Amino acid sequence: MNSETKTHRWPPQIKYIIGNEACERFSYYGMTGILAGYVSGQLLAGGLGKSQDYATTVIAMFKSVNYFTPLLGAWLSDKILGRYKTIFWVSLLYCLGHGTLACSDFFGPEGKLNCLFVGLTLIAFGSGGIKPCVSAFMGEQFRPEQSHLMQKAYGAFYWAINFGSFFSFLVVPWVKNHHGYSAAFGVPGILMAIATFIFWRGKKYYVITPTNRETKHTGFFKVVFTTLFKLREPGKKFWESARVRFTENEVSAARSVLPILFVFATIPMFWSLYDQTNSTWVLQGEQMSNVNLLGLDVGAEQMQSLNALLILMFVPIFTLLIYPFMGRFASPLKRMSYGLFLAAVAFVLVAWLQKRIEAGEHLSVLWQTWPYVVVTAAEVLVSTTGLEFAFREAAPEMKSLIMSFWLLTVAVGNLFTALLTAALAHLPPGAANAGSASVSSGRFMLYAWMMFGVAILFSLIASTYQYRDKAAAAGK
Repeated sequence: MNSETKTHRWPPQIKYIIGNEACERFSYYGMTGILAGYVSGQLLAGGLGKSQDYATTVIAMFKSVNYFTPLLGAWLSDKILGRYKTIFWVSLLYCLGHGTLACSDFFGPEGKLNCLFVGLTLIAFGSGGIKPCVSAFMGEQFRPEQSHLMQKAYGAFYWAINFGSFFSFLVVPWVKNHHGYSAAFGVPGILMAIATFIFWRGKKYYVITPTNRETKHTGFFKVVFTTLFKLREPGKKFWESARVRFTENEVSAARSVLPILFVFATIPMFWSLYDQTNSTWVLQGEQMSNVNLLGLDVGAEQMQSLNALLILMFVPIFTLLIYPFMGRFASPLKRMSYGLFLAAVAFVLVAWLQKRIEAGEHLSVLWQTWPYVVVTAAEVLVSTTGLEFAFREAAPEMKSLIMSFWLLTVAVGNLFTALLTAALAHLPPGAANAGSASVSSGRFMLYAWMMFGVAILFSLIASTYQYRDKAAAAGK
């Protein structure tokens, strides 16, 4: 094979990484897809059930921890183990978490609750620990002359995520309905074990990048905090003081982080809305009537698969048709701006549906199709683009760290959901939104208005950002 052909083809090891991601996402979304019903329904049967607000809070807190732990994964990867070893060993912890949930039927009500929290904790550390490593690890498999392939590669990476999640939302609820929650939690554990095996199978092909410890490169936090507390000199700019002790390459790498973080600062609001598709949207769907579609009983839990199915359709359409047509108007930050506005529109639609339910109308769960279409388009524009933006803009030594900060926006968004839910549930009776359940038209519209405001702010920030990767600025 000549060099020209190699430049225009993906490295062969990419298939192992994408296969691993598809199975891992099946395991994660399969578990989270039945979590709202388990907390508010199954535990209720044992006398431990809580309100919709409680289920929303548990899921939001789990996702928040799940997306805080990438900082730990990035530290392990960059400083101690390297990306390959971090992904492999932390995946085993992930499997153990699924196994703990699968054992819940062996215990009484209190034991089930303990299994829930222990299992979710292990999964949060397992899933979160590998998140910043997998996408960065995939990017490292491409040589510099293959950088033009990354937009499509990350599109395929996200396509694999949703390929796995689509089937998980169909298979796992079916297993739950026919064999109970313990078996339903076991299936994702099996898929996670398969994901780990697939990843291990590609070991001999991978490009392994040395850790910062091996290359003796100083990390972002050490550069910043050492300069801030030890090296800062009056009359000198911050980065001038840093150059007294650190090399130009280390200072340049650290400087690349801050502008990216400034962009990321407004993204948590998007995740606060989007991740409610696994909580408040499911709980809304349970107030609607199921439908029989091609012999399949489609309810609130199965409707989650629509998001993944739409992703499978939208990713190639956006990547191959829409973005090339838009040209420079398809630069990463412009795409993300469009997505934030669409997320707000999706919650306006959900609020409209909830208003009809509150008025006594009996709606089919298929009415949720419209907000799912809009929020999925928003997801493609924000989430897939965010991964691409984070990798392309970060200095080579900071890629895992930047990926972890991107994932941290998810954690902050879900933490915001949990805190807002708890705060509004305890307001005095006369206060605005007091006692308003998580699943209410007023709450959905509150999120929509906040998202509109954040979308405007993000657009203003994006307009001042200076790209390191000039090809990205041109929408290529």
